[in-house]
Amino acid sequence: MKKIQLLFIALTLFVSVAVQAQSENEQPYVTKNFTNSSLKELTVETSGGSISVTGGSSTGFKVDMFVKPNNWNGKKELSKQEIEDRLEDFDIVIGTEGNKVVATAKRKNNVDWNKNSVSIGFKVYTPRNVGTNLKTSGGSIHIKSLSGEQNFTTSGGSLKIDDLDGVIRGRTSGGSIEVANCSKDIDLHTSGGSIRASELKGKIGLKTSGGSITLNNLNGDIEAHTSGGSVKGDDIAGALDAGTSGGSVRLANVSGSLKASTSAGSIEVSMSKLGDYVNLSTSAGSVRVTMPMDKGMDLNLKGNKVNVALKNFDGQAEKDNVRGKMNGGGIPVTLTASSGSVYVNQ
Repeated sequence: MKKIQLLFIALTLFVSVAVQAQSENEQPYVTKNFTNSSLKELTVETSGGSISVTGGSSTGFKVDMFVKPNNWNGKKELSKQEIEDRLEDFDIVIGTEGNKVVATAKRKNNVDWNKNSVSIGFKVYTPRNVGTNLKTSGGSIHIKSLSGEQNFTTSGGSLKIDDLDGVIRGRTSGGSIEVANCSKDIDLHTSGGSIRASELKGKIGLKTSGGSITLNNLNGDIEAHTSGGSVKGDDIAGALDAGTSGGSVRLANVSGSLKASTSAGSIEVSMSKLGDYVNLSTSAGSVRVTMPMDKGMDLNLKGNKVNVALKNFDGQAEKDNVRGKMNGGGIPVTLTASSGSVYVNQ
């Protein structure tokens, strides 16, 4: 049986006279340190506050817990007695379980949420080689400077991710995502916000149901899809599959294989180097591409009008349809504009 060590927080300890909204200068309600070198994992869960995890510590784990009034009770600070009374509604644990540090603040099963409740957040400082499992019902999650497997979920806040290396899985039901300086295996989804991604390498999956996507300096096997916004990108290498159901696609300095589509906008792409394929399609706009034409290509271009200069071409070339081989054939290039024109290097 695993040895379990748990710290059940006495509500009268570490209390300041007033607890204000969490900020860089705010003192935590509780601080707990863990220095055992066998600790390699972190679990944090809270019912309504934010979670911040920063790796790179050389002195083990440090867990800070913060308490503040929720957004609906009209107060900016609470007295000592008010804090003690309201924390009676929660089961709070900070401790260790096997090789894992655990920090949780859960509302008791028989207690309903009310406007006089509090928000409980955690800031945790860890060594770099730590895996995490983070969950909050209504706050943001910030996570950075870690290696390993990271899993984090919020039902109503934003995700901010920086300097992670490993398996990265993040979900939010109603906030934006900002991710930078990460590598290996990245999978991030939001149901209702925008995504900004920069300086990423590896297998990258980005998805939003209701916002725009901005990509900058990505390299790898990339999927970026939105149901309700535009897709913009610059300096992208590898293989990119980008799509939107409700906006335009604008990509610059693409080097590699490319598939992009939109149901309600135009596509503009500049490519510095071709990969294994180019496949661009729109149902409600034009397609405009700037790309090298010195490679062997199999062209399949369709639109209300196709504008392209053809050299060393063997095939069929009409006003609205160009199909055939350029420079002996090779890379499949498919450009389709159902309700607009196609422009190549024009």
